[in-house]
Amino acid sequence: MPRLPGQGTRASGLLKHRPRAVGLGHPSRLDEIRPETTERGLSAYVTEALRLKRDRDRLLELVGWLEDEHGPVTEDEHATALKELAELDAEHARRRAESGSIGTAA
Repeated sequence: MPRLPGQGTRASGLLKHRPRAVGLGHPSRLDEIRPETTERGLSAYVTEALRLKRDRDRLLELVGWLEDEHGPVTEDEHATALKELAELDAEHARRRAESGSIGTAA
């Protein structure tokens, strides 16, 4: 039976992902990231890196749109946001510490 373009060789039919060749630039770049890829594998590492890059690009695009509409963030607004984030981080750390001590008291 002839296969349609994009059809794999597996009995299940279409393959969702086809292998792709990707250049990493200088060969030492692969040596730099290899220790971080041992559990998941290089393909999963690169896939995650691409997803994160895409997400960052989309966030930067959103920031651009918001700055066009509302103007750039002032230093005071930036400082206030960083303070609020620090307070949230501290609250999360406090809750994690509390939940870790639940049931450990004698």
